[in-house]
Amino acid sequence: MAIEIERKFLVSNKQYKSDASEQVRITQGYLNSAPERTVRVRTKGAKGYLTIKGLSSESGTSRYEWEKEIPLDEAKALLALCEPGVIDKTRYLVPLGQHTFEVDEFYGENQGLVVAEVELSHENESFGKPLWLGEEVTGQSKYYNSVLMRRPFSGWQ
Repeated sequence: MAIEIERKFLVSNKQYKSDASEQVRITQGYLNSAPERTVRVRTKGAKGYLTIKGLSSESGTSRYEWEKEIPLDEAKALLALCEPGVIDKTRYLVPLGQHTFEVDEFYGENQGLVVAEVELSHENESFGKPLWLGEEVTGQSKYYNSVLMRRPFSGWQ
């Protein structure tokens, strides 16, 4: 079983863009957005992916994740079957030391939200924190993409 271990942060400024080694546009939807078993379909550049994630740990840091690359045309067809609320974002990859931060800049109803994640090998692993890294939001479900598609950032008050 593959376990994803990551921490999530808000981003305090746009410095990450000049630090990024690459960027890619991502469109994703959910065939199932139940927290116990999300099933995500994603187009990432010219590739398609199907991902299944399990329930997060109590800390929100780890959960089961299975991902498989699928043909782009199949991913686009599956997106048409997804629950309402497609996520549209650009992902910036920002290397720092032995880690790479994935910084997601959201569009559409989530415009204005920028979130960074760093994957770790264990929950207590230390990592360098760039100056643009803001408040930690690990485990706060409102920042999960599967929740943002139902309750977008633009509606928060």
